[in-house]
Amino acid sequence: MQDTFVFIDAGFLDKLALYLGDGQRIKFDLFCLAKNLSKNQNLFCKKLFYYNAPPFQSSVPTEDEKRRKQGYDKFIEKISRNKNIIIREGRCQKTFDENGKPKFVQKGVDTLITMDLSELCFEHKNIKKIILVSSDTDFCPIIKKIKEKGIEVILYSYFNKERHSKFSLSNELIDCCSSYFKIEKNDLLTCKLG
Repeated sequence: MQDTFVFIDAGFLDKLALYLGDGQRIKFDLFCLAKNLSKNQNLFCKKLFYYNAPPFQSSVPTEDEKRRKQGYDKFIEKISRNKNIIIREGRCQKTFDENGKPKFVQKGVDTLITMDLSELCFEHKNIKKIILVSSDTDFCPIIKKIKEKGIEVILYSYFNKERHSKFSLSNELIDCCSSYFKIEKNDLLTCKLG
């Protein structure tokens, strides 16, 4: 089996685990998922690159913010024990919608993914196929660039046909990747924790 790297956009995968769990987030082993997706492609997962952002913290954090951060830190500490998982963190920004309701947006995560994908071409000549778990068309330019270098990009994502839903996937992303596979609920359940 050829070696591969798996790149996971945690924001996307977290929303999907909640959606596929019908409102109850499916808790699963990340590295198990990365290994299984790789195995489905007759590849060996050498490294998992995991991209996330810690929960927002006010200058004086609320009790809820502290609780979320403690849970996040515990999770990151646990997965960082696996030396095959590379954790990259952006930041979380708090904004407000037109009704004054708070919205939380990850910042810098896409840039980190793009940087790692671009460095891949130069640092790991033996990697000829990679797996991307995301739904973001912002990655199309870097995907096209690394494909020019002879690296296949296998997309694992999820979409439904509802316009403007959080899982409406652009054909542009599917078209720029070498191949596309839909993540199914069973992919997460196979690696379910507890």
